[in-house]
Amino acid sequence: MVIVTGGGTGGHLYPGLAAASALLEAGEPVTYVGALGGIEERVLPESGLPHHLIPAGKLSRDALRPKEGTKVLQGLWAARQLVRDLRPKAVLSMGGYAGFPVAFVAALQGIPMIIHEQNAKLGLANRMLAQLARRVTLATPIELAPGLAHKTQVVGYPVREEKRPPAEARAALGLEPSRPTLLILGGSQGSQELNEQLPERLYPLLGKWQILHQCGVRWEEKLKALERPHYFVRGYVDSVLAWSAADCAITRGGAGTLSEAAYHQVPVLGVPLPRHLDGGAQWANVGFYAERGAARRLESWAQFEAELNTLLDPSTRAQIRDRLGGLSPAGAAGRLAQIVLEAV
Repeated sequence: MVIVTGGGTGGHLYPGLAAASALLEAGEPVTYVGALGGIEERVLPESGLPHHLIPAGKLSRDALRPKEGTKVLQGLWAARQLVRDLRPKAVLSMGGYAGFPVAFVAALQGIPMIIHEQNAKLGLANRMLAQLARRVTLATPIELAPGLAHKTQVVGYPVREEKRPPAEARAALGLEPSRPTLLILGGSQGSQELNEQLPERLYPLLGKWQILHQCGVRWEEKLKALERPHYFVRGYVDSVLAWSAADCAITRGGAGTLSEAAYHQVPVLGVPLPRHLDGGAQWANVGFYAERGAARRLESWAQFEAELNTLLDPSTRAQIRDRLGGLSPAGAAGRLAQIVLEAV
């Protein structure tokens, strides 16, 4: 049996679930361990996977906050008990604070531990785990310390490898099947900044385009008041339908969001989180794509109109689609699962 762990946000949880499915298809039983209070508290019971939820404190880049420090200690204790009871052959951590306790305890007990980094730079938890890990797997090529190179492999980002015809996807979402569609996606929980900045800036497009704005469940009631003909607000939408419906998108810079855009070959204008909020992970993610001509990155809202016009230009979108093709190759979950199986 293998433990897959990680969560807190969809960017860590959903690729973990994809890897878990690949392990199950290979005949290896899986138990998923997530964090109390994370998105996995809702999603895991619906997944059908055996699972456990334990405390997990958010690791700080500056200082350990007392309440979070208590959760870190509680999580490590719960992880110690869980690893002792489950006796896994290996642990796969998808990163983030939710993936730290079980991975750390497993490594200290000599259990093969593999980490996967979704972002274009190592997150804090994975930086702490990398030296202890049996293998370090990456979604994109990034520069790591020389001592890690011998155990590092780029496998890609596990996404749901499913597409729908655009007209069919639009109809399923309640949109006009033949109308060009712009998707606004602030991650699985929405983005307050995108919610506040975009609607009025985008209303002038509604003569030709339709807009699907995933705003996050907590902001849905407020944002519904901003709907117009051809401007559709949803708290949450199925990602396969949303990406299949889209001709282009304005998004945050999460690794999962950009990998899905690449898989579906949807040109994106990325609006990353300010670097002080996530250590620059989203800035690096969008930069990785932008440097390869596979996305646009918004540097400031003063440049939005110019960047939007560039994104909407058909020739620009065609060029970006061409560049996106090789950045999220199919089979990432299977490649990751194989590395885990080789370590047991």
